[in-house]
Amino acid sequence: MRLMMPAHFTARTRINPLQAGIRFVSAVIGPDLHGGSADAPPQRANSRWIAVLCLTIAAALLLVVAGHAAGRRGYDLAPLFFWCGVVLLVVPTSLRIAWPTTARGERLFLLFLLAEALFYCKVVYSPTSFIAHDEFLHWIAADDLITARRLFLSSPLFPIGPTYPALEILTTAIVNLTGLPLFVAGTLLLAVLRGTFIGALFLFFESITGSPRISAIACLAYMGSSTFFLFDSMFSYESLGIVLCVLTFAVEAASKDLVGRPRLKALGLIALLLASLAVTHHLSAAFTATYFGALAALEALRRQGPLRIGARTAAGFTALLAIALPLLWMQARGNPLTNYLGPVVETGFNTLLGKILGAPTPRSEHLGAPTQPLGMRLTTLFAILLLALGLATGFFRSLSMAAPSDARAGWRSIHDIFKRRWRDSRLVLLTLLAFGFPVSVAFRLTIAGWEIGNRMGTFVFIAVGLVVAVSVVHFWEGRTPRGWRRAAPAVALAVIVLGGVTSATLEPLRGRYRVAADQQSIESMGIETALWTKEWLKAGNRFTADRINRLLLAGYGRQDARVNIVEGVDAARIFEGKELGPDDLYALARSDIDFLLVDLRLTTAPPVLGFYFEPWQAQLGAPLSGAALLKFNDIKGVTRIYDNGWIVIYDVRGLHGNS
Repeated sequence: MRLMMPAHFTARTRINPLQAGIRFVSAVIGPDLHGGSADAPPQRANSRWIAVLCLTIAAALLLVVAGHAAGRRGYDLAPLFFWCGVVLLVVPTSLRIAWPTTARGERLFLLFLLAEALFYCKVVYSPTSFIAHDEFLHWIAADDLITARRLFLSSPLFPIGPTYPALEILTTAIVNLTGLPLFVAGTLLLAVLRGTFIGALFLFFESITGSPRISAIACLAYMGSSTFFLFDSMFSYESLGIVLCVLTFAVEAASKDLVGRPRLKALGLIALLLASLAVTHHLSAAFTATYFGALAALEALRRQGPLRIGARTAAGFTALLAIALPLLWMQARGNPLTNYLGPVVETGFNTLLGKILGAPTPRSEHLGAPTQPLGMRLTTLFAILLLALGLATGFFRSLSMAAPSDARAGWRSIHDIFKRRWRDSRLVLLTLLAFGFPVSVAFRLTIAGWEIGNRMGTFVFIAVGLVVAVSVVHFWEGRTPRGWRRAAPAVALAVIVLGGVTSATLEPLRGRYRVAADQQSIESMGIETALWTKEWLKAGNRFTADRINRLLLAGYGRQDARVNIVEGVDAARIFEGKELGPDDLYALARSDIDFLLVDLRLTTAPPVLGFYFEPWQAQLGAPLSGAALLKFNDIKGVTRIYDNGWIVIYDVRGLHGNS
């Protein structure tokens, strides 16, 4: 017998595909927070887990050290040791940090442990000396400060460096107080800064979200930044600048509900931090000024809040300080920032715009850029996809968290945000700043814009970490199958952290010498040559050479290494030409250059980074010729005074009498 369904029942159960699609999309990207807490009831730290993870990390670091040792000897198993160590370091610790029932204190301790362990992985690459390009520049500046006992000494290799001497002041203070060598003092300072940064970032997120778990996950997501593992662990002024930046954010966020005298004390501390930042690092100061300026604007737009007038006044005062102090400092010390950053920014923007519009791009954009191993590239790509998923599913949820507590259920909270009703402008601002992530990725797709995208990551990931953390807690875990509900998001976070390691450098494993590869080109032959110049020629002679040997001469040899022969004539023009033309010879003769250093290893392979002398030169796809580098043998007035088979030093002082 056939059953007949009532007409009204059939109408109610009929599904409109368009409505179903809209509901599905809104459920994926929509808030639906229901005001629930992201944290389990208060727990005690599990000492057993802490002990197990400490032993695990110790074993992981031993594998990392074994990988570097094997890499120096050219063993094939070196990558296996290294990457097994990195995975063992990151995955179990990330799982425990992101686990829903982990205690607040345990999360914070494990964050410190993971951050310092990753810092150790960077240090063990070169455990006895600075090795990165920027580290050399700041090491030279710090050594000059110790020797001369004066600030603001000129630096031909780093013209903007003397304007921001805070890192050198701190490091040399440690040297003078403890008697430690400069490298040890600098490494100790960096270790303290790394722990301070993670602690400040955690407290900043906790102040604005009220959730230790979201804060810990946001810190994990931040470790996926391409600058966290290596660039911001270097002996460089950004490593101090980003710490002061986040400390300022944390103090300001923690003081948002204070009134009266406590608020004034907090503003005094913020002013001190902003003044310190102004003399530390230009980009960190600029980002801080942008953050506080935007925060003041949002506070002015916000419609409600019990402390609205006080919050607006404090935000405006903080923004004024954040903007005025760096400008006053640049005015007091001159303004080399435009000349320093202008060409990089202009070239990067023009190249990206040209790719978007299909316009012709520079020849260097079509040369084969240095590539990583396939596994590293896939890990980086997978991490970027996970971050993109986190941003897509966390953006509106993060905005919803800023809504008044009585409206944090469903899409009504977003409606309140659009009506300028929110409880915390910091949440709104950080959510909007997360749009910088796709912009930074776009810049990294071009050779000329790579540095812009990489530097953006340091600051953009503060916002990215928050949005991804909200997505993990309020979306991923609810949408994951029950058996994987806790583990899958934590594994994804571990992949994001690993992506930060793989995207940080072309080759994080120490290996043998490579041509024009920055830290992979620092080795004993070049160092011994630089030390020879200090012993036999004495310090302070005017040298010019390729990019790597200039650093070695200035650092180990204490020589006056020059980028240009004279104004408008750079070293590449002198060295790369097959013949020394009359104009070049005249420029060399009327210059004050004393010695030329020629490294014949530049004839053995193309430059790994695309250039031998400076990043702005045309990228080269072929090695230099030996005849071009040895042409100085036949020039009257030039004398060869050093030759170890690969490196040759020419004395050109005999030319100056012929100018």
